[in-house]
Amino acid sequence: MLENPPTTTLQNVARGLLATFMITAGIGHLTFARQDFQAQVPDFIPLDKDTVVLQSGVVEIGLGLALLVWKSRRADLGLGLAVFYALVLPGNVHQYTHHISAFGLDTDAKRLGRLFFQPVLMGWALWSTGALRALKRK
Repeated sequence: MLENPPTTTLQNVARGLLATFMITAGIGHLTFARQDFQAQVPDFIPLDKDTVVLQSGVVEIGLGLALLVWKSRRADLGLGLAVFYALVLPGNVHQYTHHISAFGLDTDAKRLGRLFFQPVLMGWALWSTGALRALKRK
């Protein structure tokens, strides 16, 4: 378990925005963006694509809500969210390598650009929760 170092107002606002993003994305998994998310599930996943999308949507909503309310585990949640983003990266690579259009990513250049956003999300999760500082202290 990581210690929760103090966070700045900017980090708190960024964490709130990230939580809102996660909740919205999770709702999208369950409703309005369900087919687009299915396009990102790699073929090597041995489960029904819709099942993966629904389950990951529930996880995203849970992580987003936890970021908002579970203050005593903030740094742990940041680390967990960064790992989650790393785990879904193969889906983004799958979308790029298989030339699948979804979420308005209708060219290889746009799909490639999306790949570079995943490390940004990972860094955002680690920084906004104080996990980056907590990991340095260990």
